[in-house]
Amino acid sequence: MIFLYVLMIIVAVILILFVLAQSSKGGGLAANFAGSQIMGVRKTADFLEKATWTLVGVLLFLCILANVVKSNHGAVQQKSVLEDEIKNVINPNNTPRIPAPQQNQPTQQQPEQQP
Repeated sequence: MIFLYVLMIIVAVILILFVLAQSSKGGGLAANFAGSQIMGVRKTADFLEKATWTLVGVLLFLCILANVVKSNHGAVQQKSVLEDEIKNVINPNNTPRIPAPQQNQPTQQQPEQQP
């Protein structure tokens, strides 16, 4: 699992460098090759663009793979906290019932009979 995370970080750093090397107006790394026509300006820009899209795809694949590996690995080891709480809850039907307090009704006093 750690291997996937390290690989994702490496791919992300390389992707950042490739994006920073490009420029939408013909500058960046492609402009540095204008003096020496080793690959040519256009070929360098095409290479950087294709490499950028490839790295994006690789990073996306690694993220999905890490998610699948993590969900399969985590399901075996760890249960849901909510499931544990639900199992530990007391069933309300089995709880002892406390009788309601009886209300004392006032006794009716009989009027005294006068002789």
